[in-house]
Amino acid sequence: MAPYLFGFADGGAAQWVPMAFGSLRMDYELSLTRLIPLPAHLAIDAAGGLLLLATPWLFGFADQVMWPHVIVGIMEIGVALMTRTVPDTTTMAERQSYS
Repeated sequence: MAPYLFGFADGGAAQWVPMAFGSLRMDYELSLTRLIPLPAHLAIDAAGGLLLLATPWLFGFADQVMWPHVIVGIMEIGVALMTRTVPDTTTMAERQSYS
């Protein structure tokens, strides 16, 4: 959707790279994201964010459009690094007693 929203849906790599990344992330029955453990999923997300961040220069369209790829790539890396992989085991009552 971003290529159409930001006006770079020209049929080139600038359009298809983010669309391909988005389709890999879809949550459906046959998705790979349902088959791998969370730490592996987050590592793949971080690597995908790094690749998305670099695609304007890897595919040679940085002079046309780069900021959507860079911003979303950085956000994806950040989310992968900040996501907890272990659930919080404290109860609400325990959390309230700390305050």
